[in-house]
Formats: sequence, structure tokens, C-alpha cells
Amino acid sequence: MKIIPAIDIIDGKCVRLSKGDYNTKKIYNEDPVEVAKEFESFGIRFLHLVDLDGAKSKHIVNQKVLENIANSTSLHIDFGGGLKSQQDIETAFNSGAKQITLGSIAVQNPEFCVEMIQKYGSEKVILGADCENRKIKTSGWQEESDKDIIDFILEYQNKGICQTICTDISKDGMLEGPSTGLYIEILYKTTTQLSASGGISGIKDVYKMKDIGCAGTIIGKAIYEGKISLLQLQNFIENA
Repeated sequence: MKIIPAIDIIDGKCVRLSKGDYNTKKIYNEDPVEVAKEFESFGIRFLHLVDLDGAKSKHIVNQKVLENIANSTSLHIDFGGGLKSQQDIETAFNSGAKQITLGSIAVQNPEFCVEMIQKYGSEKVILGADCENRKIKTSGWQEESDKDIIDFILEYQNKGICQTICTDISKDGMLEGPSTGLYIEILYKTTTQLSASGGISGIKDVYKMKDIGCAGTIIGKAIYEGKISLLQLQNFIENA
């Protein structure tokens, strides 16, 4: 299972939110490159980089942060937030992203997403399936759709998607444990390679995600708040 730390960006800084609420913003580091380098020094190879400014403004904003991290580390970066056009997506790839995550646009313009899957391939395009009370939310989690999480993933599975990042928004940033039951249901009812995101509260949760069959686990606030040490994650990676 991949260990995938998250760096969320607002105004070029490394931040975390609670339940996607921008009013709960907490700055953890002014320099995301410094954070990424520290991750890499502990044997971490993957990074989930989210442009929260982009998600809110509906176009890529923090591509320079992506570029700086890509140029300063060898981390495999998946990038999301505000990718609404082919130009945005090309900017992300040209700035160093190895993969991109399409979330809001997958609800709002499925035809475009299918075109991007066909153009770049299912290894480079990840489905962002972020939900609250099972309903997919969009636009930086500010807007709710009527799409059920399972139906949404199956819809895109039939269109060629093979990788999904799912966040239960009610768990995100709360350090109260992940939405294990939901992830088990997704793994049982779909064939997607699932990366679980949201609610990780300690190393025990990481092992739980591995045990249920997740392909990856995205970890944010638990690292920044010291609930999981990078040494623990290094040991997990080495033992795995």
C-alpha cells in the first residue's frame, strides 16, 4: 500500500482545513518544498498535492508550488484542485505532476473527463470521489451533487478509470479515524484501486487501511499534528 502524504496549498503555503471549511485554515509551513523534502528524506515516494485556491477559483493557481516541489524532489506527485480545462491539465503535467486528480469536473462535465482519460490514459488520471453523507461534493466541497458515491465510481469505472481517491468529508481533518465501512463497501462493489483519504488519526489506521485492501492511504493532519511520525511511516514502508 502506498503511503501518500498530503500537502494542501493556499497562498503558496502548506495548510490544513477541517471538513473542507476554508474558515478553519491552519498554516503549518510557509514553504511546501521544505515539507516535501522532509517527506522524501524518510523514504516516502508519493505526494498528494492539492491546490485549494484552484479548487475555489475553478482554475489552476498554485502551479509554481507544484513546479518547485517537482524540481526539488523525486516525489511522484498527483495534483488536484481547479483542473477544469485541458490547458489546466497540461499546465499541471508540464509543471511536474505525474498524475492528476479530476473531481468537480467529473461531475460537471463527464464528456470532458472521458476525453482526458482517453488522451492521457487511466494510469495518469485519478478520479476524485469526495463525499458527505454518500453524496459527491464539488467546487472545493462547497457544492453538493445528487450523485451517490458508489454509482459515481461505477460510472467512471465503465469509462476507463481504474484509480480513485475517496474522502469522506465528515472525517477530513478531524483525527477521529477513517470511514472504514465506506471504504470496504467501495472495495467490495467496485474494482477501483482505492486510496483512502480523511480521518487518519494514528499509525493503527494506516494498518487498518492496508488490511481492508486499499491501494494507498493519504495522510494529512495526522502528520502535521504529530499523531503519526515520519519515522513510523518509514518503518511501515520498509516492512511492507
